[in-house]
Amino acid sequence: MEQATRRTTIADVAKAAGVSKAAVSFAFNTPERLSADTVSRIRDIATTLDYRPDPVARMLAQRRTWTIGLLTPQGLDVIFTNPYFGEFSAGVATAAEAAGMAIQFISPLHGSLTRAVDRASVDGVIAVGLGAEHPEVGQIRRSGIPFVVVDSTALRDEPGVTVDDEGGAALAARHLLELGHRRFLVIGIEPPSASDRAEPTGVTARRLGGYRAALAPAGIELDDEAIVVGPASLEGGIEALRRAWARGSRPTAVLAMSDAMAIGAMRAARELGLRVPRDLSIVGFDDLDLAQYTDPPLTTVHQPIRRKGQEAVRLLLAGGRHRDEEPSEQQLLATRLVVRGSTARASSGPEGVVDDGR
Repeated sequence: MEQATRRTTIADVAKAAGVSKAAVSFAFNTPERLSADTVSRIRDIATTLDYRPDPVARMLAQRRTWTIGLLTPQGLDVIFTNPYFGEFSAGVATAAEAAGMAIQFISPLHGSLTRAVDRASVDGVIAVGLGAEHPEVGQIRRSGIPFVVVDSTALRDEPGVTVDDEGGAALAARHLLELGHRRFLVIGIEPPSASDRAEPTGVTARRLGGYRAALAPAGIELDDEAIVVGPASLEGGIEALRRAWARGSRPTAVLAMSDAMAIGAMRAARELGLRVPRDLSIVGFDDLDLAQYTDPPLTTVHQPIRRKGQEAVRLLLAGGRHRDEEPSEQQLLATRLVVRGSTARASSGPEGVVDDGR
């Protein structure tokens, strides 16, 4: 029976190099403690002997995990099917890999995000969609782990990345106004937990504010009947339009707070016998890669999703918690309207286009 080849140990490298085991550890983990020549000689010998440092021992020696935590209140089954999160994660991964870092997804564990944060072993955290009101943010603050907030209300003493949600939403609403639309339905993003549903916050509040600011000069108000919410997914958009239609809403235009929801609304419109954009114009928000391939191609608000992920990593690795000093860096990324085939002039049906009724 053939014997398994014995793995080279740190003691083997130390003996071959004529140094202590501590010196070998220094050469791989804290090379600044040795001369450059000594580090080079030890590593050359280690390569010859096919020695690979134990990753756990190396982590303990350096007191680092070389891992960035990506914290989200949604479960993994939700985020991995959300095309927006896929593009954002790709941006995070690109910047993390360039810095030699890995990514750990931190999502609710047995329904508890707090428990998941407790068990995470990371050097820093990117918190997506979590503001100061969420207990997990306070939990991370107390731990002393550096973190960056994304798509949340800015925190003075922590870095953050957001996009111009309000400005982008206003562009979408004005575009539809210019096409003659006066009857609107907003499909909003449902908050991840029931405790957050009293008043819109974060991204939802900013985009809703942008819609309202653009529509108000035309005398159009978005009351509760003009807003329906659901998960930021294809299914969420489908169900949202179905519910609105069932309760009697008859919009000529839909403002969806995500591309996934907008594409779902297009599907539901076809089921209802509506033609997009002839009967119903639809505008999304994100400009996902797939938005240009829908039928018809989706008019949407472009936000730099991947760059947002890259900027979050940059701010995190830049380090430096500025508490009690000047405010931390806040990145506000621009948005723009991309007009495609899912919007058109409002048709002048028997109800007319200026009637604000539903």
